[in-house]
Amino acid sequence: MTRELRLRILSSIVMVAVVLAATWTGGLPFRGLAAVIGLAVFWEWSTMTRLDEVSIRGLAIGWLSVAVIAGNVVAGDTSLSLPLLSGFTLTLVFLTFLRRWSWWLAGGVFYAGACVVTLAAIRDDDAIGFVAMLFVFVIVWSTDIFAYFVGRTLGGPKLAPRISPGKTWSGAIGGTVAAVIGGYAVTASYFTVYGWWIPALALVLSICSQMGDLFESFVKRRCGAKDSSHLIPGHGGVMDRVDGLATASFAAFMIAMAVAAINNGVTDSVGGLLFDFAGH
Repeated sequence: MTRELRLRILSSIVMVAVVLAATWTGGLPFRGLAAVIGLAVFWEWSTMTRLDEVSIRGLAIGWLSVAVIAGNVVAGDTSLSLPLLSGFTLTLVFLTFLRRWSWWLAGGVFYAGACVVTLAAIRDDDAIGFVAMLFVFVIVWSTDIFAYFVGRTLGGPKLAPRISPGKTWSGAIGGTVAAVIGGYAVTASYFTVYGWWIPALALVLSICSQMGDLFESFVKRRCGAKDSSHLIPGHGGVMDRVDGLATASFAAFMIAMAVAAINNGVTDSVGGLLFDFAGH
């Protein structure tokens, strides 16, 4: 076993332990973890896209925006999280038109801010939030792991050769199948599940996770970067580890909001809304 592989395995064990402990505990520890992820993501994003070379003032506004969103989430005032995210993003879009700033700035604030907001909203402080967050984690991890091994074993046509040459259709399908099975297993362990909702939800989130992976690969390719950073020994950067999670959690959040709208604005936790149709 090489030194790099040992370092990668050790880092993985530490990361999984921290994430699962914070997820189990919920509350401030998890909100703090979500905030750290968001801030790290914005640092990596702004570094890769060289925002400091475009506008120091714009970058400062970007940092302030993400910091306020993260601070609000840590404080536990989730009712303001989405309005803050929307407000800051739209303001930066307007300023981009006005001052000809880089579109990477508004995109980075939205991407990093959405990570913080959606992760914290899904976990929330209730028991169903733990199940919902674990559900999303298992889908993302199953997709990532099985897509890699199935793709390497079976090979075949490339999924997106210009963006990520190593990814194959066989890997994408294998990862999705594993995610559906994993998602069903997690939810069935906590409550009675039947019908089409959980498999369909797992399918959608798995696809979104893979789209997030491809999106990050696109960003890195545009910026000429191999990794988003070197913050995590043996793994690269935080974005390299949460690219699929970012889009899957955002999709889960939006699905929950859609369910709330279908239910005529019924107020419930995001986790509760996510599983609202689990018995239908």
